[in-house]
Amino acid sequence: LQTMSGNEQDWLALKPQEPSPSQCCGSGCKPCIYDVYEKELAQWERAKAKQDKSLLMEKKEQSNNSELNPGTFTAFSISSVEQLTEDTYQYRFELPGNSSLRLRLGQHIVLRGVVDGLEVQRAYTPISPGNAEGYFEVLMKCYEAGLMSQYIKTWKKGDVVFWRGPFGGFPYQPNQHGELLMLASGTGLAPMLPILQSITGDEEDETFVTLVGCFPTFDSIYLKPLLQDLARYWNVRVFYVLSQETTVEKLPWSYQENTYTGHLDEGLLKTIINSCRRKPFALICGSSAFNEDMKRYLKAAGIEENSWFVF
Repeated sequence: LQTMSGNEQDWLALKPQEPSPSQCCGSGCKPCIYDVYEKELAQWERAKAKQDKSLLMEKKEQSNNSELNPGTFTAFSISSVEQLTEDTYQYRFELPGNSSLRLRLGQHIVLRGVVDGLEVQRAYTPISPGNAEGYFEVLMKCYEAGLMSQYIKTWKKGDVVFWRGPFGGFPYQPNQHGELLMLASGTGLAPMLPILQSITGDEEDETFVTLVGCFPTFDSIYLKPLLQDLARYWNVRVFYVLSQETTVEKLPWSYQENTYTGHLDEGLLKTIINSCRRKPFALICGSSAFNEDMKRYLKAAGIEENSWFVF
């Protein structure tokens, strides 16, 4: 049996690890973690062929300059943790000086976590305005059996976590659409908020917005004060659809008029579309089942595929 030389072993130890499927967040990032791996592998093969380890030095696994970057993970420290509902938290991350993430609307970033030695990656959309200075905020739901949730639940103020991005986003331009119909389920609210805040923050932008937030119960609605503030703008309406409430009578009176019980089904969506002031362009974000349902209902209501965008 041929034994491997020390040199061979050294090179093998430096070989990049192929990502496991759990490391891909499935959001179609460019570059995907697999693209990054292919690039690092090619670099390793070149260095090995030339027996020159210095060629690997440009390989940056993590960066600490707190500049968000799509190809490498950057360390950010947690400056506050706020529990919003039973299973949902809002985390604030520090940005050095007064820098800003400079995200385009609805862009997401990818978090890396390690649980039981297994690396997991998931995509999240910051809910803070893209030009917020010195910080960014992310809304996160923790699931009982979720791998990433187990990692997130251990976080406390001052911890450092790794993000890369940004990716995706909805190419929004002021006054581009007469009315935006935002269909959000649970944390699907996240990509809607920066767009909504950019509209209400721009006096020149006269786009109408109808936001439909789907939650199990009244208590599980996130960020109520923020949503109530946004609903005071002349061009914004907010509706709630609560699947586990049976009556709106027990709700505070300010919510009764714009809350429906049950599910957002084809009939209810048609009613809401018919009450829109202009022909709406729909933005959809929720579970894959929710997204598929919404696309079907929109089609049934006469909204064509080129008039919606799924996050």
